[in-house]
Amino acid sequence: MPSPVASDAAITTLHPPGRHAARWLILAVICVAQLTVVLDNTVLNVAIPSLTEEMGATTADVQWMINAYSLVQSGLLLTAGNSADRYGRKKMLAVGLVLFGLASLGAALAQSPGQLIAARAGMGVGGALLVTTTLAVVMQIFDDEERPKAIGIWSSVNSLGFAAGPLIGGSLLDHFWWGSLFLVNLPVAVIAVAAVVTLVPESKSRGGDRPDLLGALLSMIGMGGVVFAIISGPHAGWFSGQVLISAAIGIAGLALFAGWELHTPHPMLDMHFFRNRRFIGAVSGGILVAFGMGGSMFLLTQHLQLVLGYGPLDAGLRMAPLAVTVILINFTGLGARLMPKFGTPGMIITGMSLLAAGLAAISLLGGHSYGGMLTGLIVMGLGVALAMPTMANAIMSAIPPAKAGVGAGVNGTLMEFGQGLGVAVLGAVLNSRFTALLPLAAAGAGSLSAALARTHSTAERTAVQDAFASGIGTSQLVGAAAVFLGGLLAAVLLRRAERTGHEQGEPAPEAPEAREAQGAQGAQGARGAQGAHGAHGAQVG
Repeated sequence: MPSPVASDAAITTLHPPGRHAARWLILAVICVAQLTVVLDNTVLNVAIPSLTEEMGATTADVQWMINAYSLVQSGLLLTAGNSADRYGRKKMLAVGLVLFGLASLGAALAQSPGQLIAARAGMGVGGALLVTTTLAVVMQIFDDEERPKAIGIWSSVNSLGFAAGPLIGGSLLDHFWWGSLFLVNLPVAVIAVAAVVTLVPESKSRGGDRPDLLGALLSMIGMGGVVFAIISGPHAGWFSGQVLISAAIGIAGLALFAGWELHTPHPMLDMHFFRNRRFIGAVSGGILVAFGMGGSMFLLTQHLQLVLGYGPLDAGLRMAPLAVTVILINFTGLGARLMPKFGTPGMIITGMSLLAAGLAAISLLGGHSYGGMLTGLIVMGLGVALAMPTMANAIMSAIPPAKAGVGAGVNGTLMEFGQGLGVAVLGAVLNSRFTALLPLAAAGAGSLSAALARTHSTAERTAVQDAFASGIGTSQLVGAAAVFLGGLLAAVLLRRAERTGHEQGEPAPEAPEAREAQGAQGAQGARGAQGAHGAHGAQVG
């Protein structure tokens, strides 16, 4: 590898660029920071009864307490990634940790629903910075050889947070008050900030271009509107005015964002990336992996509790095998070792086929017993462990190092969008199938609980539960088909990109500032141009 080149955009080190001496220790710090972000997506769910009783929170208050975090985080992902690229990934990582810690303290000390909602929104700002900068830093400190394993470990944190969130939350609430759910973030934030300042090298893209303020505003409006519509749909109704207006605003915002990014000289997200087959293949696959995961988790939670009769904690424990499988595969590096043998397209089609098979197994074998569901969960875990890190690596590899933060923002946005889409589509399939199969005694009911309340005999209750189980099974099969077809599409696009060279016949994924730098420095001679190129290359150091 070439030796690093000193510049004001990256720290010069004595080891090759892309392989930092303390990289594994830095990864551990990053994963702990990422874990707190993921945990706070799920940990508050177990505190709903306590919040309702102690704060007098209404149902609408509770929904906003939970959703303010994910809504703000989703809307800011692209902006946060762009800020990290422009102002420094280490700096924004530290800022994100400080904001997240302070907002967590505010949440723990909140005395009213409004205060807690505001604190959760503040946590979402810090969370957006952490989600984008953690992945961007992983791309900076690991070289091509070790990066797949590092991204696999980083991806596993999401599964660990999903499995551990309800368990940690339940354990804390058994001994402390609900504010303890947020206080545990404080020591993590303090330790992580100290480690980031000490260990993480700074890196950022070349300065000099103007910030894309209008692009940032449009991306926030667009993503915020779409995510709010997806969050509100299951409760308010997909055709309610609230959902339709929010979706229309979001779609219009995203359309204006795309149009602006195509014409502004300093775009936040270079839309020409979407002409790159490798990028498009990874994007399409990423959305559908998240679609299958988000939708299936939404369905499985209901299946375990409403059909098989488990409580919230027991249901969480019984979903843990999926997360444990993902963690074992990626922490042992098995997925990274398979990458050279299968290649990116092979890993994606294998992983997404396994994910689809797991969904189908749950549908066909897990309708009335946990044994069949367990098999499907383990197969799903294998698929996610192979596909998701490969997808993230493909997306990040298709974007120049100078735009690593934006790439991480794109990856995070895809995950949010895919999960929400999975909940919306598979939830709609479930409701359609469920209402079609209801017995006459419960006809017209919009939910399982409402349908059960209308029954008058054991036979009618059994028929209602069977209708719900059938609806879930049908939804899982629809999800399996979508994931499998998405895997084929992603693999075909990536295979073609590899065969033809993804930079032939399409614009190279080069950052706009790099193109401008080459033009501006043309008058300075070959030496100046080489120096600019070296400074750009040092971003991975």
